[in-house]
Amino acid sequence: MDTANLERYLDSFGKYVVQQSRANLTKGKKNVDKSLYNSIKFEVENTPDGFSVKFYMDSYGTFVDKGVSGNKKIQEFVTWDNRKVESPFKYRSKGPPIDIISKWIKKRGIAPKGLGKARSKRTGKFISPFAYLVSRKIKRDGIKGISFFQRPLGLGLKKFGAEMLGAVKEDIINSLTTVK
Repeated sequence: MDTANLERYLDSFGKYVVQQSRANLTKGKKNVDKSLYNSIKFEVENTPDGFSVKFYMDSYGTFVDKGVSGNKKIQEFVTWDNRKVESPFKYRSKGPPIDIISKWIKKRGIAPKGLGKARSKRTGKFISPFAYLVSRKIKRDGIKGISFFQRPLGLGLKKFGAEMLGAVKEDIINSLTTVK
């Protein structure tokens, strides 16, 4: 059976979810260096059981989407079906690496003046005391999830789910042959 209409339909679903996810990242001001933005992709795959739409992004995109709970505060996110759920990720004994936080602070341009630099006891490198404080706060309170991918996925399923049967119907009609 020719499934061109269904494939085209799933392709437009994937494009919609990727476009809306990227727009949410831009609105949420979580798009500092555009690496996560550029990594969001999709693929329509023909499997023995039917078709599958697979979405890909950098691994840390899941943490930005669903958030990370801290030691003292539980973070929640909104799922694709509009339920509030506790984040599956949690900081336990360690917080985010200070060198990564330092790079993030520099990219954001929020480095405070007057704190100076300190030397790490573990690595001997110079670190920012401000980055250390930010890392401790993140470890305690966590990272709030912005559901940049979950929301578009739910909206896409609502928008495209009802019309998908029409595409399947057209493929079936196109594959039927008349017998005389």
